[in-house]
This record gives sequence, C-alpha cells and structure tokens, in this order.
Amino acid sequence: MIRALALLALSTALGLAQAQSKDGDAVLLVAHPAFRDADYRQTVLIAAPAPAGGHIGVILNRPTKRSLFSLFPDHEPSKQVTEPVYYGGPFSRSALVALVRRKDDPGEGTVYLMKNLYLAFRVTTIDEIIESTPNEARYYVGYVAWGPGELQREIDRGLWAVLGADVHTVFRKDTDGLWEELLTRTRRLRAARAQPRLALRARIPVAVW
Repeated sequence: MIRALALLALSTALGLAQAQSKDGDAVLLVAHPAFRDADYRQTVLIAAPAPAGGHIGVILNRPTKRSLFSLFPDHEPSKQVTEPVYYGGPFSRSALVALVRRKDDPGEGTVYLMKNLYLAFRVTTIDEIIESTPNEARYYVGYVAWGPGELQREIDRGLWAVLGADVHTVFRKDTDGLWEELLTRTRRLRAARAQPRLALRARIPVAVW
C-alpha cells in the first residue's frame, strides 16, 4: 500500500474535502505573464471551491521526470502508471494527490471538481485507483489551497485570468505550450469583449488584462 510521502500533509486537505457540494464547477487559472513567483510562473491551474469557503487545486503543466514507481518502488501496481508524476503546488509537497477521471465519486477524501473529475487525497482511495484504473488518473506531489476570499483577491490584483475547465485540457498529455495557448485565448476573449463571467461559488470574477 502506498503510504504517501507524508500523511500529516493530508489533514488540511481532507478537511476541505468533507461535504464537498457540486454547485461550483472547477475553472482554469492562467497566470499573468508578470507573475514571477517561482511556484506559479507560467502555470495553468485547475481550482474548485472548498466547503470552508476557500479553494483547492493543482498545477496542470509541471510534469516531473519521476515515475510513480520510482517514488514507491515497493508498490508493484505503481509500475502500471505510464505518465510521470506532476508537481501540483507548494502546499504539502510531500503529499501525493490524484486527479481522477471517473463518473462516480472515487471514495473517501475526495473533492468534486466538475462532472467526471475529482481530486483525491486519502491514501487508501489513491491505492484503489492505482490498482484498478491506474491511467484514468494523474498523480501529483503537492497541491494549491486558498483560504476564504484569498483567490478572489489574487484575481482582483490581476494575477490570474479565469477560463472554463474541460477534462480534455486537464489531461492533455503534452503540456508544453499550454500556458502560452491559454494566455492567447484569454487575450482574444478580452479583445472581442466576449470573455464569459465564469463564477465559482465564491463569486470570483473573470480577470482581464
């Protein structure tokens, strides 16, 4: 059984995951070109509301050079995972989380993101995913979390532009150029004055540059 890199990192995330409702689908966050923080520079994130009023998500375009099996050499089923592990964010970098493509809730300790997409934190749930449908998920070390109102303030400052999320983009195999592509899309939408006002449950407006 995978023990995650550090179980203590999961407590906060699991608190956010409890009683997650399905009235606020996830969105994509595209970092502003001037965002120089090393963790977020030229990144694309998926983020969803958390029941405590904050938000939670992972970075989509930071693959590492490590395989899951290289992290857990004693866990034979990890050999079945063909994609590399991704860097999910600066929170709890020693924790393993999984972005899961599935029609039904994968199990305990998961956050609903949007239709057919969940973020799993609990070790036993991630074990089951690896052992049953290993390549219907993408695996991350670390994640991103915002307290109540924090993401709203970041968008108000112009740090992120917001786009609708779709499973194809989330699981795109080649993430090289993803940030540039979505940045261009946000600029075209702005130029056409047709950028949709996608609202999270926390009523986050779309940022325009």
